[in-house]
Amino acid sequence: MEALEESVFHERKRTAETACNDFSTVKNQHRSPQIKHVSWGRLEVEGRAEPYKDAKLFPGGSREWNWRETGTGHLPGIQPDDVQELLDHGARVVVLSRGMKECLEVPRATLDFLEAQQVQAHVLPTAEAVKLYNQLAEEEPVGGLFHTTC
Repeated sequence: MEALEESVFHERKRTAETACNDFSTVKNQHRSPQIKHVSWGRLEVEGRAEPYKDAKLFPGGSREWNWRETGTGHLPGIQPDDVQELLDHGARVVVLSRGMKECLEVPRATLDFLEAQQVQAHVLPTAEAVKLYNQLAEEEPVGGLFHTTC
């Protein structure tokens, strides 16, 4: 069991290090990047040459959203640790996409975590989440988690 836990630790560390090296920024570090296009399996974001499949967006930049970092899956869903990074970058409101077919869950614990931080959360299917996120990004520091498939 100890070897398995150590293996999981090292996998999460590797994926986190990879993610940190694949960070895209926008010119104004206090502004959240705009989403230029979304379709099945593809999210095009300002400041990034290549599209994402799943992404974390926040004031100042974006990066690939690797579910293995936090144990996220369709079930149990988006974890508090997934949204913590958005808050660490200064997001005051968060948009959580549930996927194109709304297969990704958002557990009560994640919403309670955001409420305790006094952060407003919007939970929507991906296409609607993108539209709202872009509107909010024009006005305030917003973070978002975007899942572009099911």
